[in-house]
Amino acid sequence: MYSLDVNFLNDRPEIKPDKRRGGVRNKPSISPDDRRPLYLGFAALVFFPALSAALLGILTLRNGDLEKQQADLDVQLGNLETEKKNLTKFQEEAKQATAEAEALASVFNQIKPWSAMTQDIRDRLPATIQLASITQVAPAAAAAPPAGTTPTTPAPPVSSRIQIQGTASSMNDVNDFMLTLQQSNFLRADQTKVVSAELGEEKTLQIPKFPGVEREMGQFKAPRLPRRVTFTITTAINDVPASELIRELDRKGAVGLVTRIEALKQRGVISETATPKSPTPATTQPDGAKKP
Repeated sequence: MYSLDVNFLNDRPEIKPDKRRGGVRNKPSISPDDRRPLYLGFAALVFFPALSAALLGILTLRNGDLEKQQADLDVQLGNLETEKKNLTKFQEEAKQATAEAEALASVFNQIKPWSAMTQDIRDRLPATIQLASITQVAPAAAAAPPAGTTPTTPAPPVSSRIQIQGTASSMNDVNDFMLTLQQSNFLRADQTKVVSAELGEEKTLQIPKFPGVEREMGQFKAPRLPRRVTFTITTAINDVPASELIRELDRKGAVGLVTRIEALKQRGVISETATPKSPTPATTQPDGAKKP
């Protein structure tokens, strides 16, 4: 009998190795005559230094621009420093001018004309009082505290004192005059007081002697004059600025000072103030004073 042998190996397709399974890889073949690697290396040798040189040039140009900007900023800073010094100088000059203006304003603001004060005293003078003198005296020095005692707050200093001397018909007239002086805006009420008041002796009216008159008058008895009170009142000038006494100064005839103060107010050297301060009423009365 015959047997049939079939060989399937010759008919199977060729199976290519799987690269993912670690099959054999084809290595690229480089021909010794191929110059592409040489060209690539030469290109890299030229490209990277050229790139570095270009970057260096760009950075150098940028650095030059920054240095130029810095120089411009330094010049501007120098100009600003100069302007700052000039501004500081102008500010100092302005402060000095302001201080001088304020000092001048304070001088005018503390002035109280004697003409206005004497006119105020004259307006308050009763008909029964005759003034002998109005003088300005130096303020008394403050007494030092005793040793071992705690110093207290000192009283406000008295700038200038005024002494008024005269004669009156009675003690009541002297007290009335003192009370009216305490209402003055130019004088301090707490410093206005009667220092002395003395009732004088009666005096006989002295008739001048003329030749022949005595024979005709015969035994004429001269009348006796009423007794007069000799008094001394001391007071102090008020510390209220003159700018607050504008209306009072104007009424008393101090037109020049009022004009100067108004001009300083218009320039802003002296600030606008309210109405004049009213005098402070006295809290204590001297001995023998009549209460209002």
